[in-house]
Amino acid sequence: MTMRPSLKLDGARLAARPFGQTGLALSPVMLGAAPLGHMPETFAYAPTEDEALATIRATLTGPFNGIDTAASYGDGESERRVGLVIRELGGVPEGYLVATKADRDLATDDFSGPQMRRSVERSMALLGLNHLPLVYLHDPEREAFETLTAPGGAVEVLRDLQREGLIGALGVAGGPIPEMIRYVETGVFSAIITHNRFTLLNRTADPLLDLAHARGIAVCNAAPYGSGILAKGPDAYPRYAYQEAPDEMLDRARALDAACVRYGVPLAAAALQFSVRDPRIDVTIVGMTKPERIAETVGLATLPIPDALWPELAGIAPDTADPEAERWG
Repeated sequence: MTMRPSLKLDGARLAARPFGQTGLALSPVMLGAAPLGHMPETFAYAPTEDEALATIRATLTGPFNGIDTAASYGDGESERRVGLVIRELGGVPEGYLVATKADRDLATDDFSGPQMRRSVERSMALLGLNHLPLVYLHDPEREAFETLTAPGGAVEVLRDLQREGLIGALGVAGGPIPEMIRYVETGVFSAIITHNRFTLLNRTADPLLDLAHARGIAVCNAAPYGSGILAKGPDAYPRYAYQEAPDEMLDRARALDAACVRYGVPLAAAALQFSVRDPRIDVTIVGMTKPERIAETVGLATLPIPDALWPELAGIAPDTADPEAERWG
């Protein structure tokens, strides 16, 4: 597989490129706003309101031209904070994009067609936008495929909202790879997000990436650090995919780190570039909670990495099992 060339800054920004066949253009890295939604139970920390707003502000005036949020991130808190900055700036700046996700009702688990409309309408109100350029069906594994794709169900209502002009491109963002493949095969979606399943420690998403790329579907890879272990290191943050990492995974993370140290490369740089250099991946979504992390992430994404390091990292066998198998059954 031919890898993408190393990223370079175009002036002060990472150059945007076509996002599949959606008609949108996104930089190869975008801000993941999940940890900005005050979700300490998921991320084991939470930024202050001021930190969150400063991070969003720096993003919408900085080197990445996109923010990825969702209705369920803090049950609207992430979208509310993004919306505050959008209003402060007088709208989404030209050339930038805010993507969100339509969710089930977190209190009742209602994942019906009418709930999709309510979710999208609430997102528009929180963000202060009358059009959402990119919306994903979020966490479809929480309901049966047959239910969500039935007449009048979640997928049909999202397509209605698309026809009504309230949303633009329609994507699907989820976890278990077999379930995601089923949605890609419907031909309805023009973009996907996979998370925690294509990293230096896990390659579960490989068949999904192959399928989406072959069909011209835009691919976002979220959580390239496995929720933090590949950024902070396995001893400082022994968690993967929002839960405690098993000892065997910690040992492999230490082996990855040791290989990077031999080449003078931060583990975080290798973890991020493992995603951005893959030709099947259009955008890598990185969660950030402080404005200074944006410049740090640009540095990690553009750091020269010796070619010889990659085969060493590839030789440390990744997981091929879903990292959240116990969670989803």
